[in-house]
Amino acid sequence: MAETAIEMVGVNKWFGDFHVLKDINLSVAEGERVVVCGPSGSGKSTVVRCINRLELHQKGAIRINGAQVTERPEDLGGEVGMVFQQFNLFPHLTVLQNLTLGPMKSRGLSRAEAEARARHYLERVRIPEQADKRPAQLSGGQQQRVAIARSLCMEQKVMLFDEPTSALDPEMISEVLDVMVELAEEGMTMIVVTHEMGFARKVADQMVFMDAGEIVETGPPAEFFEAPKSKRCQTFLSQILSH
Repeated sequence: MAETAIEMVGVNKWFGDFHVLKDINLSVAEGERVVVCGPSGSGKSTVVRCINRLELHQKGAIRINGAQVTERPEDLGGEVGMVFQQFNLFPHLTVLQNLTLGPMKSRGLSRAEAEARARHYLERVRIPEQADKRPAQLSGGQQQRVAIARSLCMEQKVMLFDEPTSALDPEMISEVLDVMVELAEEGMTMIVVTHEMGFARKVADQMVFMDAGEIVETGPPAEFFEAPKSKRCQTFLSQILSH
């Protein structure tokens, strides 16, 4: 049996009076790919932001590789990487500089080591020729692939993706999803918040459907897409798959 990489037990989160996460229980094994879907405002992004300590939950427990995470992001021990909707690249730095900053500052790599690692992962996301450009010189799809490479450069055990294609033009979406499919096939532990159901069918081991701050339904993709159990999930899928 694979070890548990991420575990959420009875996690609750409020924004003021608004109860955004309600008793979230989720377990992700090492090497498992979990896709979280649901309507806007259902709490999907808040789940991944709580795992990465960008948001703090008020009740329940989150464990990463068996260790309970506290309020301090540094307690994650550099185990969790995240790719956002927006690329969050430093505009004044080249692609290579964006990629080497983290490994040099927080992993203690020399410039030469960090650059070698950066070039390896740029190759990995298929844009090695963009190393010396600034982000503004790249397309949105290329920028998102740089953002993925930047996370890979930290060599973390778990990758969180928060709607990584939602800010992209339609023709750029597939180039980012192709890279994510390859990462999934290599056995990376991933939690992906996305509306890209074709991607979900292809790579997910487990589907998680959220609505109104709750996990309503979970299951393997075949079961989830062919025979959703809850009315809410059936309605969501009929709407999203008809587009």
